[in-house]
Amino acid sequence: MTTRPAADSRILLAVAEGEILAVRVDAAGVEVQRHELRPADLADWVRRVEAEERPRWIIRSARTVYAPLLAAGVHLTRTHDLLLCHAILRDTDAVARPLAPSADWMPREPDVGEPGLFAAVDSPHAESVDDLLAQTQEQFRVIAADRRGRLALLCAAESAGGLIAEEMRAAGLPWDAEVHDGILTEVLGARPAGGGLPAKMAAAADAVRFHLGDPHLHLDSHVKLLRALHRVGVNVESTSQWELSAISHPVIAPLLAYKKLSRLMSANGWAWLAEWVRDGRFRPVYIPGGVVTGRWASAGGGALQLPRMLRPAVRADPGWTLVVADVAQLEPRMLAAMSSDTAMAQAARGQDLYAGVVSSGAVATREEAKYAVLGAMYGATTGDSGRLVPRLRRVYPRAMHLVDAAARTGEDGGVVSTWLGRSSPRPGPDWDAEQAAASGADAEPAAVKRARARARERGRFTRNFVVQGTAAEWALIWLAEIRHRLRMLPVAETPATASGPFAHHAHLAFFLHDEVILHVPAEHADAAAEAVREAAAVATARMFGSFPIDVPLDLRVVQSAEK
Repeated sequence: MTTRPAADSRILLAVAEGEILAVRVDAAGVEVQRHELRPADLADWVRRVEAEERPRWIIRSARTVYAPLLAAGVHLTRTHDLLLCHAILRDTDAVARPLAPSADWMPREPDVGEPGLFAAVDSPHAESVDDLLAQTQEQFRVIAADRRGRLALLCAAESAGGLIAEEMRAAGLPWDAEVHDGILTEVLGARPAGGGLPAKMAAAADAVRFHLGDPHLHLDSHVKLLRALHRVGVNVESTSQWELSAISHPVIAPLLAYKKLSRLMSANGWAWLAEWVRDGRFRPVYIPGGVVTGRWASAGGGALQLPRMLRPAVRADPGWTLVVADVAQLEPRMLAAMSSDTAMAQAARGQDLYAGVVSSGAVATREEAKYAVLGAMYGATTGDSGRLVPRLRRVYPRAMHLVDAAARTGEDGGVVSTWLGRSSPRPGPDWDAEQAAASGADAEPAAVKRARARARERGRFTRNFVVQGTAAEWALIWLAEIRHRLRMLPVAETPATASGPFAHHAHLAFFLHDEVILHVPAEHADAAAEAVREAAAVATARMFGSFPIDVPLDLRVVQSAEK
């Protein structure tokens, strides 16, 4: 390619009819020049172009394109991820004519294995280059139609999230298998050599069977367990913790203990350890935007449901350290900024937000403040939350108006959007039909009651969607800014040999909604910690400009993620 790149160059990497093509496009996604590449030459070619001009690579998805490049030691600075951005631009209510939906751009469940070069894990077929160019042009059209520029920021952040997800998998989370094994042995009891239940779990099971009078009861059969409970007078409808905890009977304590141990055994026991931890690294499969609000999900390893008791197993390599940071009360802080509620922002300034709510006089205790704020965001109408939420309306009218309006829109079947423009899904035809039928003069009272309950349920969803989704957007920008700053740090004196392409560089190792864990060379710990703080400040400014909202971090430089 001899044409000089534009100042903001864009290159589409595409698989077309078995060939790899690099297509340079203009700001509208129109082709300027194309170049055919052999698979054997791709990594070196991308590495050279990346070093020379830092283009924005237009890719179908990071999972299919970036993962094999990372394996070859090639790092991309920025991308436009067509698959991730399609989901945003298809549903957005921020423009009059969003992207047309297409079954070809619906993501599939990721393969938990390692993909080959451009493996088609996201598409039932490989598009032609014309298909990919057409999708690029349509996405660029929708982004340009948003005069506020927020969709551009959201798509850039979402695409950066796609890169980060693959980088965190490639680097892995440092994990000490011996510590994990020790925790399991302490909590569950010794692992039996010939199989079966560990000692403490077996003892709890025996106690349950004793109190139920059935020495052979299969405790993992929900139906049989409920039947046995009913026989001894424990008349519950489920075996959930909240329902069992309200019952006074000798079987309850050992049953709750057994259920807790069983969850640990099945979700993160020795089988999990053998499957997911290799060479001192846990490598989960992340799904950016896997939740409708934009939050991440995971397809393998349960990265987003790791129990706190296993945190001691997250340990830095020799010569390295962990930087662990999380945000206190991220969602209510986002609510204050979105609504421009200066009173709520003042409650969050330089302190625990719930303590600030108490200082405002809205409630008497921090516990009440927490119930009230969470109730406001999740639509609680009963209990302590329902009793306390009205007090917030008097003290924080702007914030409460925003979530109340979102709830009304949802109840009416409408769509709400996050700060940057991710929109909630529309209700389905069954919902519409049910609401229409309930509005008729001859509607049955039971149908009216059912329709109203479903409308309120949707209102609670849209009420929280705008807040949780905006918090997810802030977190994405935070991640992208952290990544950018870590790339500028010097190489490590002592390599982290199991971290693949990041063995010599500080890197993100874990992300959970409002928390990050960095694995960094010990000599760069202070610089990495400062990078995390700077990134949070930049994320807040990019989202909300000069609005005075504090987003403080709880930040620790430690050898283990244990709290």
